[in-house]
Amino acid sequence: MSRRFQLIAIFVLVGILGYFGLGNFVPPEHRGEESLWGDNSVRLGLDLRGGVHMVLSPDFDVALTNELENFRQTFDLELGDDGVDFSSRKPENEKIAFSIPEEPARANFEEVLESYENLTFLVNGNEVIFEMTEQWKGETKERAMVQALEVLRRRINDPATGIPESVVTRQGEDRILVQVPGVSRIPPEFIKQTGFLEFKIVREVAPTEELLKAKYETGLPDGTDIALETDNETGNVLGAYLVNQEAAITGALLADARVQFDNQRSEWTVTFSWNQEGGRIFGELTERNIGTPLAIILDGVVYSAPTIRSRISRSGEITGNFSSEEATALAVILRAGSLPIPVNLEEERTIGPALGKDSIDAGVRAAIMGLILIVAFIFGYYRLSGGYASLALSLNLVLLMGLMSIFQATLTLPGIAGLVLTVGMAVDANVIIFERIREELRDGKSPRAAIASGFAKSRWTILDANITTLITAIILYEYGTGPIKGFAVTLSVGILTSVFAALVLTRLMFSLYPGNRNVESMSI
Repeated sequence: MSRRFQLIAIFVLVGILGYFGLGNFVPPEHRGEESLWGDNSVRLGLDLRGGVHMVLSPDFDVALTNELENFRQTFDLELGDDGVDFSSRKPENEKIAFSIPEEPARANFEEVLESYENLTFLVNGNEVIFEMTEQWKGETKERAMVQALEVLRRRINDPATGIPESVVTRQGEDRILVQVPGVSRIPPEFIKQTGFLEFKIVREVAPTEELLKAKYETGLPDGTDIALETDNETGNVLGAYLVNQEAAITGALLADARVQFDNQRSEWTVTFSWNQEGGRIFGELTERNIGTPLAIILDGVVYSAPTIRSRISRSGEITGNFSSEEATALAVILRAGSLPIPVNLEEERTIGPALGKDSIDAGVRAAIMGLILIVAFIFGYYRLSGGYASLALSLNLVLLMGLMSIFQATLTLPGIAGLVLTVGMAVDANVIIFERIREELRDGKSPRAAIASGFAKSRWTILDANITTLITAIILYEYGTGPIKGFAVTLSVGILTSVFAALVLTRLMFSLYPGNRNVESMSI
């Protein structure tokens, strides 16, 4: 690669990164679309921009109960297929009870039981009580936590919310940390609603639950339940519906959900569409039940129960006197999927942007003061060579901010500390190079030879020192949370730009002067 091509490539790279980096030094009010830079600035974290900080705790008791209920239903089917006479009760206190008559049903029951290794059981006469092992409980809780994290991330980072730089991460074994910068509140539906959507055929309708139960003096038909429709504002019951306990189809097969305003009814609705499998099932369901009400149930509450007029295969809508905010939140929840278990709000606080502005101002002052002191020292000690290092150090800051802007990294208060630390550490590589050049000059080498030898002999020392620091920063990013990640990001990017500035930019300046000139001495 020719020297000219190297120079062009370096200038182009520095120009591109500088374009994005300098945009961060333009006042926010001048970063509009008409600005040269637009909005190519580094994102600010919660501690600098202000926002909402929440700590959530998943309800693992519900996760264990759901796991046992799924097991009970599977076990019931297996026992039924094997012709075992039995009865079972829903889980209570993390246990399931099966009633088994005498032989030969007991022998068949025990034969089926041998295939399950993750259960402990107690035989009490004709009753067998199952309990989950500690290993099974741990696996169930871990799976619920991972699923809850993923669903909450999709909800809060949904493009409709406009807050993609939010943090949703695990905190310890049983907590979830949520940090959303730039907002004063999060719609409670995002957190409280599990978002479990069901569609069930309506068998009977009554104004209240009591009137509906009165129609069945001997009890509700097997396999049915009552779902209520309530007013969003007052909570008053608007209707009671007798529906099947098992849903005909659930929101797990939804492909999309969008907010729409119905001009005819002057209300907000949520339209949805099914994936291919969901469209097939929903089409068959509606075709078989034309003229029958279909209850749309979210988290056990009926939102609407329209009568099926014709076959519907790919789309539908949910109505419920929504406000614009409620409809948007519901659409986001349906797109993100249902939470496997409810989550409880343990802590919530709002952080104002005033503290962040003070922190930014203090961080900028510290960085400028550190830069001025370092430049004064290195320029006075190494003279012209120190001037090269000072210019490379200034460009290093611009490159650092440029990379963070391109990758849309989030700058936090510890990140500013990492930025200031980078300013202090960036000059170390130049000191190593300059001292090596001085040694070569004392050994009688010409300035050109001393420069080439100084960079060559100090290269691996600089790389070794910075690679070990980079490894530490990567570990901090991998295992840290929130502010620790912010510090690790800034430190990692700062290490890369510092090495580039010292080994490439400073070397470029020496190639310009003295370059190929046979000078007798150099200013160092």
